[in-house]
Amino acid sequence: MDSEINLNYKTWLSRATDNELLQELLEMSDNEKTDAFSRDLEFGTGGLRGVIGAGTNRMNVYTVRRATQGLCNYLLKRKSSNSVAIAFDSRIKSSFFAAEAAGVFSANGIRVHIFAELMPTPMLSYAVRELNCDAGIVITASHNPAKYNGYKVYGSDGCQITLEMAEAVLEEISNVDYFDDVKTAVFDDAVKSGSIAYIPNSLIERFYDDVLKCAVNPEICAQSGLSVIYTPLNGAGSKPVKAILNRMGVEKIYTVPSQDSPDGNFPTCKKPNPEERSAFEKALEQSVSIKPDLLLATDPDCDRVGIAVRDGGGEYTLMTGNEVGCLLLDYILSQRKNSGTLPAAPVVVKTIVTSVMADEIAKSYGAEVINTLTGFKFIGEQIGLLEKNGQANRFVFGFEESYGYLAGSYARD
Repeated sequence: MDSEINLNYKTWLSRATDNELLQELLEMSDNEKTDAFSRDLEFGTGGLRGVIGAGTNRMNVYTVRRATQGLCNYLLKRKSSNSVAIAFDSRIKSSFFAAEAAGVFSANGIRVHIFAELMPTPMLSYAVRELNCDAGIVITASHNPAKYNGYKVYGSDGCQITLEMAEAVLEEISNVDYFDDVKTAVFDDAVKSGSIAYIPNSLIERFYDDVLKCAVNPEICAQSGLSVIYTPLNGAGSKPVKAILNRMGVEKIYTVPSQDSPDGNFPTCKKPNPEERSAFEKALEQSVSIKPDLLLATDPDCDRVGIAVRDGGGEYTLMTGNEVGCLLLDYILSQRKNSGTLPAAPVVVKTIVTSVMADEIAKSYGAEVINTLTGFKFIGEQIGLLEKNGQANRFVFGFEESYGYLAGSYARD
């Protein structure tokens, strides 16, 4: 084993105080030590993502604190007074990592706004802008298997951070020692002092209102008798998605009992990715007796939705992101044109790997198409540019083939 790796291992063994991590360190083989300490967990435009466990190449309380301290240093070099918003999903240790990150921000004099319970990633994007925060983080590993967790960072615009900001934050993180350079505060004490505040329910209600404003025919769902089986795949979508469906007038909502409650172990779905048919297995089993019109599945941080529809033979077809995106685009453009609410110069934003069919649909309605690099942050960036020019109303729809769709400018992810 490399001497530097061994030195890092021994440092952690002597300095770590988390009992669970200490036990893991004591039981590590040489190969495990090499994998856990050969590098730092990579920080990029998606923040951190890795296997939960002990070591510099793992997601744990020390890597989370260090990343947070680096982000604090970045923010404080640019502005003396800052605030951040924090959200987390159902993954193993997500709420714990969120609280620890909040404690680091608080100890550095940065005001924290944190959700009291797990929330979808788009809600964090919304909160950053609604609360005029300088940054935001979500503790999630999106649709990865249960052994993973992550740390996504957002800028003041509600978008995931740019490459430039990621590089600057990484430079700050690189100068932070895991144990000596991190400031920490006890979460409960910081809440009592007011430096950490829970995000009020009124913000969540405003988010719901803005989602519902995107409906182009608000009365249709209530009149249709639509029946839906929905699964949050043991993630953050259960409460908010059901709330929206109810408010839209969908009365026949059936959930998958084994996947409705938050559970970071994802016991019935090894890979909670709604892009894959395996994520729909339990919903499909339930559909045999219920025969709903639609199956919906959201990933653990509820920023992607998979859709399956019943075909003429009574079977269910899982639709691709391109298919759903193009159908939504055509529907929104056609219905807004019919109702006279389509702006004079509508804008559609999609990624370069998303179907060119969207370009043809947009063209048929006289809409401008902006193609971006892969990643929803680039779609959000374009919405922000329109907003800066006083043209946010021109944005009508944005989507990417990986099951992400946005019909309003209220969120940027």
